Amino acid sequence: MASRGRPKVPLVLSDEEQTTLERWARRPLSPQSLALRSKIVLACAGGSDNKKVAAELGVNQATVGKWRRRFVELRLDGLVDEPRPGAPRSITDTQVEQVIVKTLQETPKGASHWSSRDMARSTGMTQTAVVRIWKAFGLKPWEESTFKLSNDPQFIDKVRDIVGLYLNPPEAAAVFCCDEKTQVQALNRTQPVLPMRPMGGEQRTADYERHGTTSLFAALRLGTGLVVHKLTKQHRTVEFVKFLNAVIATVEPDQEVHLILDNVSTHKAPAVHTWLVRHPNVQLHFTPTYSSWLNLVERWFSHLTTKYLQRSTHRSVKELETGITDWIATWNDDPRPYVWTKTADEILDKLSGYCTAITTAQEGLPNNATI
Repeated sequence: MASRGRPKVPLVLSDEEQTTLERWARRPLSPQSLALRSKIVLACAGGSDNKKVAAELGVNQATVGKWRRRFVELRLDGLVDEPRPGAPRSITDTQVEQVIVKTLQETPKGASHWSSRDMARSTGMTQTAVVRIWKAFGLKPWEESTFKLSNDPQFIDKVRDIVGLYLNPPEAAAVFCCDEKTQVQALNRTQPVLPMRPMGGEQRTADYERHGTTSLFAALRLGTGLVVHKLTKQHRTVEFVKFLNAVIATVEPDQEVHLILDNVSTHKAPAVHTWLVRHPNVQLHFTPTYSSWLNLVERWFSHLTTKYLQRSTHRSVKELETGITDWIATWNDDPRPYVWTKTADEILDKLSGYCTAITTAQEGLPNNATI
C-alpha cells in the first residue's frame, strides 16, 4: 500500500553534525530543549518516521515534524533558539559616546572628577544609565593610583639582573632579598581596644601614645620564604654589617650568596666593601633608584604590617621587639615563599606605556607649562 502524506526530504547528517548532535544530546549542561531537539534529529536521521520518533521520545508528532523541517532548512543553527525581541533601547550610541568622552576628556565645574550624579545632570540621563555605561567600559573616575619612574641610568640592566635572579637563580646558590624597616613605632592606644561584635568590627581610639622606635633588618630567602632578621635601635653601617653576618650564618660555608638591596648609602659604605673582601662568595645586586617594588622583601614587610603591626599595641620598645620576633618565628614555622611571575620584558613594556603617556601629556601642554 502506498504511503500517505507529503514525501519527506531525506535527512542525512555529516560526520561533524552527527558528532555535534550527539554531544548536545548527552551533555549535562545542555539546555533540555536543545538536548531533545538533538535526539529528534538523530532519531529521524536513523530512518524512523515522525510517528515512531514521537512515541519513543514522548513528544507530539507535530513537534518532531517542526524540528525535522528546521534542521533540513537551517541545519544546526535551526535547533538553537533565536534571540527573543525585547524592549527597544532607551540609550542611543550617541549618548553612550557623550558619557565616555565627557568622562575621559572633561571635568565638572568645581570638582576634580565626575560623579554619577554630576554626569547625569550634565547629560540629561539617569544616574543608573551613567553607572551602567561606566561599568560596561570599565571607567572609574573616583579611582586614582600613583607611579614614580626611575631616573637610574642603569635601570634596564638592573631590572634584567634582579628579575633574572628571581626567575632563574643560580644552581645551589642562596638568594636573599634584604632591606630595613626603620622607625617602627611602639604604639599604645589611649583607651582599651573594643573587640569585634556581631554587625560591627573592632574599634580603636584614633589617638595613641608613642613609646619609642626600633629598626628591623630582614632578609627573605628566595625559594623557601624563610626570614632572617635583626632588631636594632639604629640603622647605621655597623648594624648593617652585623645583619650581614647573621644572614651568612644561615648558609653553608663558601656557598654562593646573592643579596638584593636598595641604594641607601649604608649599603655602599667602606665598611661594607671591606666585609665583601672577606666574603668573596657574596655578591650584591642593587635595585634601581625609586624601584623598591622590585625587592620581594617589601611584599613581606607589607604582610608584617597588615597582619601584625597595624592593629597591635605595645607599651615599650622591648614589648614591640618581642612581638615582632615571635611573629617572625611563627612565619618561619610555616614560611610561604613569594613567586615572581613577570619577565623583564613584560616590566619594561609596561613602563614604556607610562613613558609614552607622559610624552603625550607634555606635548599637549602650553609652551610655558611644566609637568
